Amino acid sequence: MAIVEVTELEKTFNPESPEPIRVLDDLNLEVEEGEFVALMGPSGSGKTTLLNLIAGLDSPTHGSIRVGDQIISDLSESELAKWRTRNVGFVFQFYNLLPVLTAYENVELPLLLLPMTAGERRERVKNAMEIVDLADRMSHRPGKLSGGQCQRVGIARAIVTDPTIVVCDEPTGALDAKSAENALDLLDQLRSELGKTIIMVTHDPHAAGRAQRIIHLEKGRIVPADDRLRAASVRR
Repeated sequence: MAIVEVTELEKTFNPESPEPIRVLDDLNLEVEEGEFVALMGPSGSGKTTLLNLIAGLDSPTHGSIRVGDQIISDLSESELAKWRTRNVGFVFQFYNLLPVLTAYENVELPLLLLPMTAGERRERVKNAMEIVDLADRMSHRPGKLSGGQCQRVGIARAIVTDPTIVVCDEPTGALDAKSAENALDLLDQLRSELGKTIIMVTHDPHAAGRAQRIIHLEKGRIVPADDRLRAASVRR
């Protein structure tokens, strides 16, 4: 069974205004458990909106979203917040680390929202930092880490709660080529060794090529491969 199921999804901004903006239109999508999926498309195609809806950061105008056993499109804002804490790990383009906190403290932050003892939190953080190979940098603040190391801390923070899905918004966009490759290797390791389901928005064809499946969006709809090839042929 798919771990993510999106059905007849529509997202319209300013729906009551004279000029509503429909970003997603009758979109259907399934993502299998343990799958690494890349979302691609031009600016304004709806890929980040789709990612945010799957992650429970926003609610659809119409349609349903199921993640695991939960239909998240039926949840209130407060219910979504609680659901996100346990079920979604976030990896951001610019890391979103708090500069005044150490790497350990940044990774620990999501756990502070859960009913855990300090000892349980310590064990979770240690395990996550070992997975990203930064156990020797736990006391360093972000200003003392490289961009690649900061992103690895961000990935450790994303997995420390053992989430159902990991969502990544341009995770290599702020990295040099070597650091980007290392981050992609780590994401692939999370999938292959830990069975994590990863959904990644990217503009980078190389990064997308590391995923098991690439989904292209244009004007709020998923574009089948055959249609993309025909469109490219017409442009040439």
